[in-house]
Amino acid sequence: MGLRKRLSRIVYGLYEMRLNQQITAARRRPRHVGVILDGNRRWAKEAGFEDVADGHRAGARKIADLLEWCREAEVEVVTLWLLATDNLKKRSSDELSALLLIIADVVDELAEPGNPWRLRIVGALDLLPADIANRLTAAGQRTANRNGMEVNVAVGYGGRQEIADAVRKLLLQHAEAGTPIEELAEVLDVDHIAEHLYTSGQPDPDLLIRTSGEQRLSGFLLWQSAHSEFWFTEAYWPEFRHVDFLRALRDFAWRHRRYGS
Repeated sequence: MGLRKRLSRIVYGLYEMRLNQQITAARRRPRHVGVILDGNRRWAKEAGFEDVADGHRAGARKIADLLEWCREAEVEVVTLWLLATDNLKKRSSDELSALLLIIADVVDELAEPGNPWRLRIVGALDLLPADIANRLTAAGQRTANRNGMEVNVAVGYGGRQEIADAVRKLLLQHAEAGTPIEELAEVLDVDHIAEHLYTSGQPDPDLLIRTSGEQRLSGFLLWQSAHSEFWFTEAYWPEFRHVDFLRALRDFAWRHRRYGS
């Protein structure tokens, strides 16, 4: 290994140590972290790959690292946005087919014995090809009895779609119980809707991270992010490093959260 690389590793290690010290001193860690894994296509193009699926594959290989970093940081819930409902309409059929297979493969890998996390597949699975939806559902079921960190895998996900689905489930539930619409209108509140969201039973996200330099949520966890802290980085998802994650945790720890304002 050359001198430059050795020095780079030393500096990187010292920076990681300093970030960890700052996080520990602040004594504030997020319970739920959401991540928009953005920039795979642009990374592939800038790296000279002809097939953008190579970017999606590189991004898929990064997911296990992120989950291990979250586990080390004692995060309880992680939500990964892998595919938006808009992507189902805007991507070419060839790219979409390759991407769905990559997603199914990585979810199968995350569900393998030896991994501690529990998977919850969230999104409008009815919009996906039946074979892919079945693979994702089966992978989640294989982890149901684990006691580790909860990992929401958002595929075919859109924040507006989630709210619409929650309201639809709520209405159907009360219709089956014979509740008059007038009675429902009198008692309906935000908690009733929250109970039917994809993430029901979980804490709302404390910290939302988006890679690739885009500074918007694009509907990610639209309902749940009312009081979330946002952290954006220029790094494309395949280039996202441990120090980037630690910087996000450090910045979160330093912020004073003002609920309601």
